Amino acid sequence: MKLNLLTPVEGSVKNRKRVGRGHGSGLGRSSGRGDKGAGQRSGFKRRAWFEGGQMSLARRLPKRGFTNIFKKEFQIVNLEKIEALGLSAITAKDLFENGLIRSVLKPVKVLGDGKLSSKIDITATAFSLTAKTKIEEAGGAAIEA
Repeated sequence: MKLNLLTPVEGSVKNRKRVGRGHGSGLGRSSGRGDKGAGQRSGFKRRAWFEGGQMSLARRLPKRGFTNIFKKEFQIVNLEKIEALGLSAITAKDLFENGLIRSVLKPVKVLGDGKLSSKIDITATAFSLTAKTKIEEAGGAAIEA
């Protein structure tokens, strides 16, 4: 195979549109852009959200609700996952290393789904009430950090 002998597949190459080359070309006079207005001018770029001057969708829709900018986003971990690790003391670092949370820096909340059979000391940002009672019943400690 030689690079100088390669030819494109039939139908894959299309001639470019040559605008403004007379009436006979089909794209003469206004070059297929229509008459007057921003769309006909050079440098015009129609944005994806532009609606021709009509009131935009974002402004037509009703605004409702409230977003709390101080909301804390917790990473949640259940007791059954912690039990499966088989460690006696758990921190956010241990959870991260075992793939149970995505970041050591973000707050972690332990939820009470599952059972604890052994004594485990867990250090986390927050605990649900059921998680705290299950940890303490097993003889462990729920340490809020």
